[in-house]
Amino acid sequence: MTFQVWGWRREDAPQVLAWVPDAEGRRAGVPMRRSLATKDPTAVERANLLNMAKLSIKGLIESALSFGRTLDSDYPPLQQFFVVMEHCLKHGLKVRKSFLSYNKTIWGPLELVEKLYPEAEEIGASVRDLPGLKTPLGRARAWLRLALMQKKMADYLRCLIIQRDLLSEFYEYHALMMEEEGAVIVGLLVGLNVIDANLCVKGEDLDSQVGVIDFSMYLKNEEDIGNKERNVQIAAILDQKNYVEELNRQLNTVSSLHSRVDSLEKSNTKLIEELAIAKNNIIKLQEENHQLRSENKLILMKTQQHLEVTKVDVETELQTYKHSRQGLDEMYNEARRQLRDESQLRQDVENELAVQVSMKHEIELAMKLLEKDIHEKQDTLIGLRQQLEEVKAINIEMYQKLQGSEDGLKEKNEIIARLEEKTNKITAAMRQLEQRLQQAEKAQMEAEDEDEKYLQECLSKSDSLQKQISQKEKQLVQLETDLKIEKEWRQTLQEDLQKEKDALSHLRNETQQIISLKKEFLNLQDENQQLKKIHHEQEQALQELGNKLSESKLKIEDIKEANKALQGLVWLKDKEATHCKLCEKEFSLSKRKHHCRNCGEIFCNACSDNELPLPSSPKPVRVCDSCHALLIQRCSSNLP
Repeated sequence: MTFQVWGWRREDAPQVLAWVPDAEGRRAGVPMRRSLATKDPTAVERANLLNMAKLSIKGLIESALSFGRTLDSDYPPLQQFFVVMEHCLKHGLKVRKSFLSYNKTIWGPLELVEKLYPEAEEIGASVRDLPGLKTPLGRARAWLRLALMQKKMADYLRCLIIQRDLLSEFYEYHALMMEEEGAVIVGLLVGLNVIDANLCVKGEDLDSQVGVIDFSMYLKNEEDIGNKERNVQIAAILDQKNYVEELNRQLNTVSSLHSRVDSLEKSNTKLIEELAIAKNNIIKLQEENHQLRSENKLILMKTQQHLEVTKVDVETELQTYKHSRQGLDEMYNEARRQLRDESQLRQDVENELAVQVSMKHEIELAMKLLEKDIHEKQDTLIGLRQQLEEVKAINIEMYQKLQGSEDGLKEKNEIIARLEEKTNKITAAMRQLEQRLQQAEKAQMEAEDEDEKYLQECLSKSDSLQKQISQKEKQLVQLETDLKIEKEWRQTLQEDLQKEKDALSHLRNETQQIISLKKEFLNLQDENQQLKKIHHEQEQALQELGNKLSESKLKIEDIKEANKALQGLVWLKDKEATHCKLCEKEFSLSKRKHHCRNCGEIFCNACSDNELPLPSSPKPVRVCDSCHALLIQRCSSNLP
């Protein structure tokens, strides 16, 4: 690592002679012998940077005072001051590892100032909002320039030096900002509050600048000392020249002021003429107002007479309408009673029809259910007959086996066990059939061991099934007779429906007569509405006359306000305004001042971002929000 500030490297320090500048800026030849090797090199670097900062600050203050103007960004002593401050802040910085490379910038410690000094938040925000800055070093350079313009660089850096615990994250223990030299430099920066600087940060390329210290500005030769008197004489001549130029400028400003006074006098005479014209217009408007009032009185008299005549006509029409309405009400009440009676009859018939329809649906459902039961019972009968045939075949086989094999009792017992199992299955199937039919008998007793009893039980079951089949056939005959009766009932119902249709047609004829009566009633209502419309139109004519009177009053008030505005316009000075008149926010570097060309007050950009043409200037000029709303209201009221 090599640190090059004075033009020499730490590796070659014992072999090179360096020139240390004294307080007056002259070179004092002090050889850097090998005895410097015993000293701490970081202390020598700090001392060199401190001396360089003293020279740059002293030279900047002296040159700025002799220059006598605000300093620009192109001023060489100011540029060298920023380079020296950058070197002072870079001394002893820790290298921070990032994802891609090693990072070593002074923007990190300068960001801490926002946390320690709340007024520095504005500088940090404005630096971050600058579009041209891409690197942290460029942001740090912009921050130093803005701090110098605010005259608070010393205060901001003093807050950093006090908090050494926070600085230790960014600087080594031997850095200039961690030692007493940093406090000395901060004390020297207080003298820069005398300087006024106007720096344009947006236009500069702060990211790619190379910070190199130019020692030729601080090192003086003997020839320069000899030419000092000549420089003094030249400076005196230049001062005289500047004085003469300032006198010429003042004379030019005086002549321009005379021309402005002449133009103002001319504009004043024009305004006086316009005031006279406005007064004549006001007199004419007053005369027109008197004429309109007299015409309004005549119109009111005529309308009152017409209203009295219309009231008499309306009263007569109301009386005739009441008489006609009484007769119509009587007719309407009679028709309404007849409708009520017929509607009651109709409701009774509809209720009977609904009952009959519900009965019909129930009968149809019952028929469907019966058909389903019959089909199920037929299926069960077929199954039972098959089972009976199988039982008969088994019984025949049993009889043959009993007759043929009296000796084989064991075989018979096995056959009997099989038969018992089959009979159990048959009894289970019979129980299920009896539950569906809801008329079947309960299961009989288990088959006895003897074959004769089992045959008798089967015969009894077959007899009972035959009886049930005969009963179902009787039920079918009864259902057929019921269906015939229902068909006859349907025919009678259709005849009744035709009678009811005839009655409904008669009722419709009567309703048509009632509708004709309603039409006559509606015609009478239309005539009444026409009379109301005539009355409403007359009221609108009166309202229009009142609106015309109010518009004439508004024009008179607008003329008065314009005269007051012309008489009371005051152009406010920049020094008198520190806050916006509308939003009351304080002006700063980012929040600029703007004059309203109508009222003369000072506003911020947000509160005066409007443009309108004025009588003083045909082109659109800047106007505040309140004047913008007032002028638009006047224009809208003047429009027809």
